This record gives sequence, structure tokens and C-alpha cells, in this order.
Amino acid sequence: MSRLAAFFRAFWGLAKPYWTRSDEKGRAWGLLIVIVALNLSTVALSVWFNFWYKSFYDSLQNRNFADFKTYLLQFCGVAVAFIIVAVYQTYLSQMLRLYWRRWLTDHWLDEWLARKRYYLMQLLPLGTDNPDQRLADDLRLFTDYSLSLALGLLNSVVTLFSFLGILWSLSGDFALPLFGHQIAIPGYMVWAALIYAGIGTWLTHKIGRPLVRLNFDQQRYEADFRFHLVRLRENVEGIALQDGEAAEKAALGSRFRHVVDNFFAIMKKQKQLTWFTSGYGQVATVFPFIVGAPRYFSGGIALGDLMQTVSAFGQVQSSLSYIIGAYTDIAEWWSVINRLQGFVEGLGKADAINAASKIAAASGETLAVENLSLELPDGRRLFDLDRLDLQAGGSLLIEGRSGNGKTTFFRALAGLWPFGKGRIQRPGAHEVLFLPQKPYLPIASLRAALAYPEGPDRYQTEEYRAALTAIGLGAFAGRLDEEANWAQLLSGGEQQRVQIARALLKQPRWLFLDEATSALDEASEAAVLEALRQALPHGTLVSIGHRPALAALHRDRLTLGAALPEPVAAE
Repeated sequence: MSRLAAFFRAFWGLAKPYWTRSDEKGRAWGLLIVIVALNLSTVALSVWFNFWYKSFYDSLQNRNFADFKTYLLQFCGVAVAFIIVAVYQTYLSQMLRLYWRRWLTDHWLDEWLARKRYYLMQLLPLGTDNPDQRLADDLRLFTDYSLSLALGLLNSVVTLFSFLGILWSLSGDFALPLFGHQIAIPGYMVWAALIYAGIGTWLTHKIGRPLVRLNFDQQRYEADFRFHLVRLRENVEGIALQDGEAAEKAALGSRFRHVVDNFFAIMKKQKQLTWFTSGYGQVATVFPFIVGAPRYFSGGIALGDLMQTVSAFGQVQSSLSYIIGAYTDIAEWWSVINRLQGFVEGLGKADAINAASKIAAASGETLAVENLSLELPDGRRLFDLDRLDLQAGGSLLIEGRSGNGKTTFFRALAGLWPFGKGRIQRPGAHEVLFLPQKPYLPIASLRAALAYPEGPDRYQTEEYRAALTAIGLGAFAGRLDEEANWAQLLSGGEQQRVQIARALLKQPRWLFLDEATSALDEASEAAVLEALRQALPHGTLVSIGHRPALAALHRDRLTLGAALPEPVAAE
């Protein structure tokens, strides 16, 4: 029971924001009330049909053609109403699912992107794999299963209570011979339905329980396989140049084997479950006839009474057997909620890491570092820096051996690295621009790629053309509105040039470069850096790199890994 309680707490934790706090909760509750009303209408129509069965079959038994025609006409009218209710119930349910999924996706994207959580969740093993699948697939499955299973359960409960009284009154008493005595069992078909469905539900759970874990693993293996296919597509040139096709095929084959092996396990378990549920369903078809036949053949009830009893028994038994029919969906729903709960816990772990960080951040007019000690996530120390001061208008080149923490220092200056202790002061976000070694170019127009993360209308066409010309990409000036995957279309050096062009457009007061020109030849690098110097004559430049062109552009140097780096200040 504790697992079940934890599961429903997790479900309510995921559903609560939309249904209690969102700006769409009024519309959502309105739609839900209408859907529930339609759901109850189908139950009411089913009750009507139950009584119709008695009258219709009695007319057949009595060979009363006039009554037969009347009941057929009644059926046609009610059937039309049933169809209308079913159509709008489905339509409005799909509408509510779409609204709910849209809000959840927007909400979870906000949560994932807030406070750089997505960065830490990708950087560290926080127990959340493939966040893209959580946002794209699991939220869809969560809304679909939550509504369909909840409405199905409501329908079963209302149907059960609607037909219990009918079945009880139709069953009469059953005389059970026991030790020479006749024991009357009132409403015996109700007890038969309860026992039949109870045993079936228990056996279904025992057989199908492993499906929860198997479905969880299947989604993870599918996502891993899809993720590595995307990685192959994004790195086609490196793979092709090194003839890595065989290695990639082996790696993809290994991941797909997990998909296949786990799916075979699901198939075997579903086969076992289907053996039972199909047999259970077939027996359920004739079971009420078997139970009701003695009273019919003894003359206790007419054919119409028998058919009404069979219909009522079927409704009660079907309602009691809801879990049996929906068990596969319930298992998948359970695994979806477990995956989403893992994602929520990953968000919490990212917040906890940031909250536990001993690196104090401050905003000011200068770059100042005091008593900084950076560490790896496992606690291993990278380097210590007692003090660094850089005034506005200065320039600083950061050097050091490969792997001694230069890029980590760059991340810490940007506020991304929480591991370590000390104090970092830098200008506000609107005054700084950080350019990494590997540029990010969105799949969009070249204009949008240049302006990122601002909108493409932020700058005038002439400004875009001037920036491209300044960094040696004037040939692209006529392709500003062309949409493409620029990260694949452009070479590494061209991508870095586009990133430098962003700096020319944004004109930041403080510019931080982490080997942002390393893919350029020395002559091109010198030309690009000269363009930067002319565009930002009063800007502050902090660079990581080793090239002579960089050294010529910076007045001060800081070598990480030295015993005690000296404070650096601009003249």
C-alpha cells in the first residue's frame, strides 16, 4: 500500500499545478465537468438499454410484431443519442488532453530551462536520462493515460452502482445444498460477479506486474538508441573522415539489441497476460448464461428476464474487471509517472547543487576574483586563485596546460560552475558576452543565427552585412534569410566567425572568449581579432588561448596552474 500511496502522491504532484494553479484551470474544470456529464449519460443510456433488452426479447418470445417494431424504433432513437454522446465525449476529451499537454510542456520547459538546470542535468548524472523524451513523449502519455484511465474508472464505478441493484433484484435467491440443508443466497449473481472479477483481478496483477519495469526500461532504451542516431547525424563528417561506419554500426547495434531484448521480454509477459485476459473474457461471455440458466429452464424467469440479467451481469462484471482490461495501460501509465517523477527529482538535485555552492557571485563594474578554489564534481581540486582584479577597458589572456581547468574557470566566470569556493564579481548579464570554443548555431535563418539569442529583427540588414564582411564571410551577406542547419553547412572556422559576428553586432562592454578562434588559421584569426579590436575599442576582453595573435591583443596574462598567480589589473 505504501508503494500505491507514493504513486498517487507522485501523480497528484504532477497534475496539481495545472488543475489548481494554472490560468487555464477554469476552462479545464469546465471541460472536465462536461466530459463527466457525457460519461454519466452513456451509463444512463446503458441502463435504458438493459431494460430495453427485457422488453425487446419478451416481444420476440411472445411473437408480438407491433411491440417488436415499437422497440426497434425506440432503439434507433436512443442509438442516435448514444452516437452523439460518444462523438462529443471523444472530441472534448482530446481537446482537454491537448490543452493539458500544451500547458504542461510550456510549464516544464520553463522549469527545465530555469536557473541553468538543463546544463547541470546534462553535465552530471542526476538520475534523469533523455530529458527530451520526458518533455516530448512522457508528457503526452501522462495526459492521455491520466484522462482515459480516470474516466474509464469513473464509468466503471458509476456503471457498477447503477447495475448492482438491477442485478440483485433480477438474481433472486439461489438454493445452495449444504450438509443436507438448503441455504438461500440472495442476489447470488452479484456474489458470483464479485468472486469472478476478484480472482481475475488478482491473477492479472500477479501476471502483469513486471510490465511496469519493462515498459520503463523500454522507453529508456528507445530514447538511448534515438539519441545516438541523432549524434551520428550531427557528426557525419568526423565519422566519415575516420571511416567510423563500422564502429558506429556496432555501437548502434549494441543499443538496439537492448531495445529488441527488452521488447521480447515485454512480448512474453504480454503473451502470458493475454492468455489469461482473453480466456477470462471468453468465459465471462457465457458465465452469466450458465449461472442464470437454472432459473430460466425451471420457468422462474422469461427469456426477456434472462437477457436483462445477462446484460446486467455483464455490466457489473465488466466494471469489476476494469483493472483486468486496462492493466497494460495502467502498467505503462505507472512507468510514465515514475520517469516524470525522476525528471522532477533531477530538477530538485540541480537546485540543491546550486544552493550548496560555496562560490559567491556578485555584480559590479569590474571583474574580481577572491580566494577561488575550483573543484570537479567528485571533489578533486583543479586550482586555486587567490586574487584577480581586472578593470573595465582592460584585456586579459588566460593560459595554462591543457586540462588544468581553463574552461572550467571560464564556466565559473559565466556562473555555470557551482563546484568549489570563493567569490567572483563580474558585470551584469546585459554587459557581458561569453563565446565558447564550440559555437551554437540554431536551425533557423542566418539572420536569426547571427542575432541569437535575440530576435532576427533586432538589427538592420546593413548591420548584418557589415558584420559578416568584417569577419570574412561577406559571401554570405545575400543569404541572411536562408534557413538551414548552419552547424552542418559551415566549417568549424566559419561557425566561429559567425559567433564573432554576434559580438560585433551586440557590442558588449565585456567579452569572454574560450578559444573562440582556435579553428581559424593564424592570418584569419589575426584579421578577426583586429575586427574585434576596432569594433570594441573601449571594451574589456578576457580570452583563453595560446596563439601569438591572442597574445598581441592582450596587455595582461594569467597562467593557471602557477603556485600563486599574481593579481592582474589593467593600466
